[in-house]
Amino acid sequence: MAEIVSLTGAEPCEGADLSRHLTSIAPIDCADGNDLTFVQDARFARALGATRAGAILTSDRFARQAPQGLTVLRVKKPYDAFVMVARQFYRGALRPASVFGTSGVAANAAIHPTARLASDVTVDPFAVIGPSVEIGPGSLIGAHAVIGANVRIGRDCAIGANCTITHSLLGDRVVIHPGCHIGQDGFGYVSGGEGHVKVPQVGSAVLHDDVEIGSGTRIDRGGMRDTVIGEGTKIDNLCQIGHNCVVGRHCIIVAQSGLSGSVTIGDFAVLGPRTGIIPHVTVGKGAMLASRSTVYEDVPAGAVWGGFPARPKRQWMREVVALQRLAVRGTKKARDLKEKP
Repeated sequence: MAEIVSLTGAEPCEGADLSRHLTSIAPIDCADGNDLTFVQDARFARALGATRAGAILTSDRFARQAPQGLTVLRVKKPYDAFVMVARQFYRGALRPASVFGTSGVAANAAIHPTARLASDVTVDPFAVIGPSVEIGPGSLIGAHAVIGANVRIGRDCAIGANCTITHSLLGDRVVIHPGCHIGQDGFGYVSGGEGHVKVPQVGSAVLHDDVEIGSGTRIDRGGMRDTVIGEGTKIDNLCQIGHNCVVGRHCIIVAQSGLSGSVTIGDFAVLGPRTGIIPHVTVGKGAMLASRSTVYEDVPAGAVWGGFPARPKRQWMREVVALQRLAVRGTKKARDLKEKP
């Protein structure tokens, strides 16, 4: 308990036993005496009275509601503090691990003679590493992953099972979850009366330090210039990033979002689930797009947009309300006409 207080800066309740040993974390309704839990908002405050947790991180607002005997650790941001502790309990859960428990290179992995792997790289069974690949120290290549020719992977990266990485440059501490495909051809054709003529794709995919990519996501290589994902950006499962896109630093792109070719996303932007953006659009620094937004024009820095097509939030909300009122009036008018003798 004392280590948790030191790590989070929490203020323990009077009489708290800081020598008590906690071994895990759990939601407030499932926690037992060995677990740390948290309450940050009123949705979970009702469960406080019945929790069996060993200790709880919470704010002054909810500390008074805690039952007698529960060790309360008061902190301004309970969930942030809880995550800090969880990261210490479960360090191995922060990136994909070897599914085979491999240490070093598995005997049945296929490594080209010209590939250069640092001494402590882990390669799981049936992975394929092509010619002139370079992989930095502490990195993991998962089972059945394919690393194409000339790919560069930095230190302490994790490439999950069944990933394909080609025509790419990855920085340090990049995490690619299973089933991702990075650096393959973008969707580029010239259409004419006799069909579609493929445009050669000759750029790369560049992922900077501390990028994390969720399962099943695809990131195309560039057409003529590189596709770039900036430092610290997190991309959720099942997203599509088209060729020549430039995504800034510390962005969030949530599940099933799609960026067409040559889209630019500014630093710290947030794209809600199922956001779609047409080619050559720029989303400004710090902008936020609501779930299911479809973007047809540039979004200013710091703006909050939503809808189909996407527009500023206040305008979007006014239009939604106006449509609702119009529908109510239409329903009432139809009912009145029906009842009219």
